[in-house]
Amino acid sequence: MMHALPTILLATIALALLFDFLNGFHDAANSIACIVSTRVMKPHWAVLWAATFNFIAFFVFNMTVAKTIGAGLIDASIVNTHFVFAALAGAVIWNIATWLFGLPSSSSHALIGGLLGAAIVKTGLPAIKWAGLSKVLLFIVISPLLGVALGLFLMFLIARLFFHVSPHRIDAWFRKFQYVSSALISLGHGGNDAQKTMGVIALLLFSTGHLGAHFYIPGWVIISCSFVMALGTLFGGWRIVKTMGMKITKLKPVSGFCAEMSGAIALFLATFLGIPVSTTHTITGAIVGVGSLNGHGAVRWGIARNIVWAWLLTLPAAGLVSAGVWWMMGKIGVLTGSFVL
Repeated sequence: MMHALPTILLATIALALLFDFLNGFHDAANSIACIVSTRVMKPHWAVLWAATFNFIAFFVFNMTVAKTIGAGLIDASIVNTHFVFAALAGAVIWNIATWLFGLPSSSSHALIGGLLGAAIVKTGLPAIKWAGLSKVLLFIVISPLLGVALGLFLMFLIARLFFHVSPHRIDAWFRKFQYVSSALISLGHGGNDAQKTMGVIALLLFSTGHLGAHFYIPGWVIISCSFVMALGTLFGGWRIVKTMGMKITKLKPVSGFCAEMSGAIALFLATFLGIPVSTTHTITGAIVGVGSLNGHGAVRWGIARNIVWAWLLTLPAAGLVSAGVWWMMGKIGVLTGSFVL
């Protein structure tokens, strides 16, 4: 199928894969921040570990999130190559900006914001599928709160179960357990986040008639998106790793394990339900949850507040950039006659 794709379509798919790479690069912190900050694994081995489980996630999960992105948020009839290009540009520019400032914003919501911005500026609010969008908006609130609740619960449960075990032995055990929890959150990250790019590429192919009458996710799209996200994770976003793993609260192997397991449970649940959630929101909530069990002063709330502001700004900011790119493409098209709104 790839041989039939025109140049402009290939260029837009390349931009989608760039977003996928930046997603892995930007969100590497979600997978490795805890295990690196507890010094259980060295950074270069941690990113390799995370990238491996990012890649194999498509063997584990169904394509529910990809179908939500591709067919559940925007009316496919308004989509064309320029639309997707503008949406992806908004997401990519916002991802790069937040990486430069070391803010763990959501790549997922940057992509969704880009899609919404392009849709609204093109045809207005009727282009949005509100049933699908409402689930995304609801989980912007639910996912970090679920992370906090699960983090608190697991820390409390382990404290009760291991009350009579020496701290040295607990530390030794959970240094080993963290390999499992880190693998699971990397698997959850790959399962939820890589599917978002798959959904966008499939939406693009479907809207341009390259998938036929029925929407589906081609195998080459699944493999290429999984590989590119894993590659992005392999390069890692070290500025954000520092914020996530060292600035919010002090982590030990047991608290790192609880944070990772909490994030993994939330991501597995969301992916099973087909809801594109932010892995950044989820793991940050979990880190705050395990840290707050040690008292209010154990969490650096100023850092957490800055992260929340980045979350709140992501959807509208990426949407505005996307709308601006669409507008500029329209202006260029008016001059050259090559672009039709």
